Amino acid sequence: MRKAFLVISFTVLAITAILIYVDWKFSLLLAIFIPLILMGLYDMYQSKHTIKRNFPLLGRMRYLLEDLGPEMRQYFIETDTEGKPFNRLQRSMVYSRSKKETDAKPFGTQLNTYSEGYEWINHSIKAIPFQELNHNPRIKIGSSQCTKPYFASMFNISAMSYGSLSKNAVLALNHGAKEGGFYHNTGEGGLSPYHLEGGDVVWNIGTGYFSCRNNDGTFNVDQFEKRATLEQVKMIEIKFSQGAKPGHGGILPKEKVTDEIAAIRLVDKGHDIISPPSHSAFKTPLELMDFIQILREKSGGKPIGMKICIGNKSEFIAICKAMVHTKTYFDFITVDGGEGGTGAAPPEYSDHVGMPLRDALAFVYDCLNGFGIKDQIKIIASGKVISGFDIIRNLSIGADLCNSARGMMFALGCIQALECHANTCPTGVATQDPRLTRGLVPEQKSIRVARYQFETVKSAVDLMASAGIAHPDDVNRDCVTTRIDSNKVATFSQIYPELEKGSLLIESTVPKDFLYFWKKATAENF
Repeated sequence: MRKAFLVISFTVLAITAILIYVDWKFSLLLAIFIPLILMGLYDMYQSKHTIKRNFPLLGRMRYLLEDLGPEMRQYFIETDTEGKPFNRLQRSMVYSRSKKETDAKPFGTQLNTYSEGYEWINHSIKAIPFQELNHNPRIKIGSSQCTKPYFASMFNISAMSYGSLSKNAVLALNHGAKEGGFYHNTGEGGLSPYHLEGGDVVWNIGTGYFSCRNNDGTFNVDQFEKRATLEQVKMIEIKFSQGAKPGHGGILPKEKVTDEIAAIRLVDKGHDIISPPSHSAFKTPLELMDFIQILREKSGGKPIGMKICIGNKSEFIAICKAMVHTKTYFDFITVDGGEGGTGAAPPEYSDHVGMPLRDALAFVYDCLNGFGIKDQIKIIASGKVISGFDIIRNLSIGADLCNSARGMMFALGCIQALECHANTCPTGVATQDPRLTRGLVPEQKSIRVARYQFETVKSAVDLMASAGIAHPDDVNRDCVTTRIDSNKVATFSQIYPELEKGSLLIESTVPKDFLYFWKKATAENF
């Protein structure tokens, strides 16, 4: 092909020269052919790409098609139910609800109801008229030690940092939270001015202690108190791990680190911002309990929670033992699924690290109930939650309320371009490039966020009414059935049998499946 390229190039130039001799206007062809020939010559002599070296100019088509591959599959090849991580049906539902268009679908489901994993709500003969229910139920978050409990919506904005998201995206989310009366989690990237536009805020504090750190990266209690006592900050969340890359620590590429972001996070500019994989403010479960008390006191008694993607079961049981031992309780625990989320991560982490959400929810609920402390602590589910059914399914397993990140991004206009990590997001959601962010108008997108949240909560309440359930607190593991194989189904109560309350307090009553991890766990060490 190298010889063929040279022969074709000389032939094209010769024919062009003849045409120019006939009529000088053909000289315009040189503006097309010469750059192409120069590109081909460059391909022949560069040493980085074998395909381009062996197939000058033509080899570039391979890289072009590779770049266009995701878009080609998404728009022309995938069916409505095949796309990943979210298929076209799911994305279309969010778009329709955010725009207040009809989301009703004719002619029945496109899902295979006999395939493994298919799920459905167990509706009731004693269904409740939808109009008789509270269409915006609130869930109280606050243990007996919390003096400023928060009454949360059942569907809220999950953790997404300013820096990972653009300024306009954060503004739109916060304004949407204000309009709709639900909370907005800051993500671990710190508390920015754009989180303080009036929407209720959950301040997520990760291992980097952004917005409350010393120069060496350790926790700064004075910086924390300064921000935690702000009126807009309703709850504090200690981030242990996230579903995208549990046990890894967060990464913000230096290309996204502006002067403003560096000032908000209290870090230096010019390099990737990397969160450590673990906390320095505490090293043991008992020290964690002391840290909870500090945060509760310095925030003025606001709810203190943790965000975790479950890994080693014994470590979470150790935290439960420490809570029982010290009688110090979290007010809420956000359970993130190992399915991954908005954060960019190596494929090994997204695909093979962390417990999936359903199993994690069941485990966390059973631990808290087994230690007799579930009545003190609310569970928040986070991971691929975008529909009313997703909410009810998570509540059925053990959650009290839900967060959504990618659903809210779809409401902002995200098209699942899968460029969140590259600073090239075409919709201006996950980029700091001003040429792209200006296309996202917060005043318009905030309305869509609020509409999407409202319609999704409405859908969840409608499903509850069909199941004869009056309040989210009453949803249990009998509410949802899943297909195990083509001719066998089971409810979540059968798949995840609940532990008896208090059964984890003494060794003699610990169930066999928990005993190994229970013995391994100690309040003195993780």
